Order: sequence, then structure tokens, then C-alpha cells
Amino acid sequence: MAARLLSTMQGAVLQLTISNPDARNALHPDIYRDGIAALKGAAADPAVRAVVIAGDGEHFCAGGNLNRLLGNRSQPPEVQAASIDTLHEWVAAIRDCPKPVIAAVEGAAAGAGFSLALACDMLVAAQNARFVMSYIRVGLTPDGGASHWLATRLPYPLAYEILATGHPVGAARLHSLGIVSELTEPGDALRAALARASELADGPAFALGRVKSLLAAGEREALAHQLVRERDNFVAALHHDDAGEGITAFLEKRVPRYHRNEPPPAASQSPKEDRQ
Repeated sequence: MAARLLSTMQGAVLQLTISNPDARNALHPDIYRDGIAALKGAAADPAVRAVVIAGDGEHFCAGGNLNRLLGNRSQPPEVQAASIDTLHEWVAAIRDCPKPVIAAVEGAAAGAGFSLALACDMLVAAQNARFVMSYIRVGLTPDGGASHWLATRLPYPLAYEILATGHPVGAARLHSLGIVSELTEPGDALRAALARASELADGPAFALGRVKSLLAAGEREALAHQLVRERDNFVAALHHDDAGEGITAFLEKRVPRYHRNEPPPAASQSPKEDRQ
């Protein structure tokens, strides 16, 4: 089944569902484009007063499709750059939408899936949800605004740990750090997110839009610049040998064998030491 973004109305709440369940809802540029259109449409439609983004089935989103990324290594760098620009346009549409946007996370939120959840105004997660910035595990750098969200919302050592190790982080830990707004029982994240969205949908839409604008005012320029940096670094990493080995190893289910520089030679002895 092709990756797609499903759109349904739940009263005054627009529910967007990332649907690619055979691949844990891995993303595709078609989903980015549909997401952009949906968020821009929601911003202009008075009947839509809140948005919820969820995943189809047991997982929220596994991030980018590694087979597609591997194929893009043989294409000009501009091909991957254009794909990331479209993803980033979706992220910008989430931030620019004056309506509340809430992520409902079950299971895994990995890579760009984690980034998308962070871009939302609120994040509701099941207690057993797992968040992972998996880029480094295949020799890549983050996109989707991940480095911006983590750097501005977490202490540096923790942001570095999440990005540099690629280890999963539990929903409870992110809740304690203020990243996750609400924890739910497994299977209940979407219901809770829709309830939150319905509550906000009953509020004063004009004032809520101004609240979001005020909170986001200081981030717009910084985020825009960081998204460009993320794109350029991702493309450079994708076309490096490390990414070729990392992605191939992941798909082959083996440990990657990254090239490691030889250690520097031992310092030579001074003439005085030679004589001793």
C-alpha cells in the first residue's frame, strides 16, 4: 500500500493520519505535500478549529524510507535537497497554522516522525511510546527541525545525547522534561489528543491564534535558518560513504562497519631521548 496522508473531520477537529502501516508509517514526499495542503487549508477554513496528527495503527511514524534514501545517493544532491525542503515546508505549515496542532503518538516516533511530533503545539503520547532520533545510526544528521526543537527545549547535554547516540527515549522521560504534554494508557493517545483538541476548538479561535503567534514570534527566523542548515548537512551526510554503509547495514540487519581514521603515529623521540 502506498504511503498517504488520510484526512477526516471529527467535529471541528481535523485529524491527519500518516498511513503506511506496512512500513511503520514511513514518510514519502507525497505525504509532505498533502500535509502542506492540509495545514494551509486548515488555517484558512473557519470550520477547522484544531488539528490532530496521528499514525495509522500501532506506530506514529518511522521517519524516512531508507530504501528511497539509498536510491537518492545515486542521484544529484539537489534531489534529496528538494525532498527535505518539502518536508520543511510541512513543518513550517504546522508552525504557521493559527489553529492548535496536537500530535498523538503511539509506538515508535523515529527520525523525521519524532521531528514532526516536536513541531506540534502539544504532544500526547502513550506510556509505552518510544522516541528516537535514529539518523546517527545510519550515518545521517537530523532534519525536520529536530536540532532546533531539542536545542531550545532541553539542556545541551541531553539534546546531544539524543542526537548523537540514537538511543530511544521513553515517553515518561520526555513527559518529565516537559516535551510530552500528556501520558495515556497504550492505545489511548488518539482519543486523548482529540479530547484536548476539542477542548481547544471550543475556545476563542482569534485569541488562541494570537497566543501561538506570540509564542512562536521569537523562533521564526532561527527556525528558518536552522532548517536550511539541517537540509545542507543531511544532503552532505547522505552522499558520504558513512551513510552508504550505515543505511546498507541497517537494511541488511548487520552492524555497520564505518571507516575509522588510523590513529596518529606515536610522537617521535627527541635527539636527547634517542641517546638515552
